[in-house]
Amino acid sequence: MGTTDLNDILVTKLSKIEIDKGNVMHAIKANDIGYAGFGEAYFSLIKKNEIKGWKLHNKMVMNLVVPIGNVKFVFYQKNQDSLKEFRVESIGEDNYCRLTVPTGIWFGFQGLSEPVNVVLNVSNIEHNAKEQENMKLSDEIFNW
Repeated sequence: MGTTDLNDILVTKLSKIEIDKGNVMHAIKANDIGYAGFGEAYFSLIKKNEIKGWKLHNKMVMNLVVPIGNVKFVFYQKNQDSLKEFRVESIGEDNYCRLTVPTGIWFGFQGLSEPVNVVLNVSNIEHNAKEQENMKLSDEIFNW
């Protein structure tokens, strides 16, 4: 298995079908680029200005969609010279996309909209705390 790079994060523009009674918002299909199988789908709610992080998955490929609100995702890794590298992506109602995040990349996220933001993760495996690593936000990796 090769090393994962921040450039391996895939951003896929998604379609919204606007209907008077409520929009239909696509998330992911089995034939989409970035689809790596199905393990589980779950929602994570985050209030405006709150931050969740840092987490790294060793086996889970995430497909992240924000159908309600707007969320800033910050991805982090150290390069070959042990310098910190970041990639920031803001997605949601204002920029409706799916982020496909391969294994081996640290991430955190911040809610940007009132009152609450909804993140959908369609992952290739079921959640397993043994395959992930965690760091405290207080480790001050990134200035939110």
